[in-house]
Amino acid sequence: MSLNLKLVTSGLEVEPTEGPLDGPGGSITGSHAATGNGQRNPERTVLGRIASIMEAFDGSRQVLGLGDLSERTGLPKSTLHRLADQLCQVGWMARDSGGYRLGIRMFEMGSLAIEENTLHEAALPHLQTLAAKTGMSVHLGILDRAEVVHLEKVTAGPPRLTARRGSRAPAYCTALGKAIAAYDDDALRTILASPMPRRTANTITEPFTLRTELSQIRKSGVAFDRGELHDKIVCVAAPIGQSGDTLGAVSLTGVAGRMRWGLAAEAVLSTASAISNATYRCRNVGTRL
Repeated sequence: MSLNLKLVTSGLEVEPTEGPLDGPGGSITGSHAATGNGQRNPERTVLGRIASIMEAFDGSRQVLGLGDLSERTGLPKSTLHRLADQLCQVGWMARDSGGYRLGIRMFEMGSLAIEENTLHEAALPHLQTLAAKTGMSVHLGILDRAEVVHLEKVTAGPPRLTARRGSRAPAYCTALGKAIAAYDDDALRTILASPMPRRTANTITEPFTLRTELSQIRKSGVAFDRGELHDKIVCVAAPIGQSGDTLGAVSLTGVAGRMRWGLAAEAVLSTASAISNATYRCRNVGTRL
């Protein structure tokens, strides 16, 4: 029996592959394979393929051709062409002379996600105060699996020292990531189970060494990036939240040799505490409403 139905959601048409209704081609998620524990591999479903296409736009290049997308996703060009056309129809992608770029709808959705984030709302004025006080670049970050996601940046130093809002970085070699992971055992297990390649001569690549540093962070409340992600760029970060409820982290970024470590540590600790208090107040107001 063949499945000829089409699922249309928000203008995005998903065509299941033909096959037995109870076979690998009969699901509306398209062709897929089961993993060893019986769970479906998300990258083999239609939604998984769409996610891999969107994640191919990692900020290194704004426009990607079909060849680039195929190389980054492992999907055949015929599949990419069909899905890219449908993504353009709903505004998630847009055609460009060199291929495809992210559509304006993704910008709108991303902006809404950040604006509706309680942590971001509570933190922003404190980030601005910290940047003005120190003359350095300030970042607000959260963990997503083994990566830090930068929710906000306030630039006071050279632009090259700052990560763009929405960008990602490995947690194991960033002050933001280590500040959060030190207080989150689940996050730490995820990080240790992920690759830890060397980025610079100072990158920590051994799980035992990282565990030792995180133990020190739990004692001091402050995390350091001593040029572990980028040469000559250093960071100091402190976690935001209470014990057992780490919401994120705030950091100061500067040039190696110019960072005043003690003053920076005091500044991020004070700011993290202020953001934590403001965030919980916002949560309580929302609960009462």
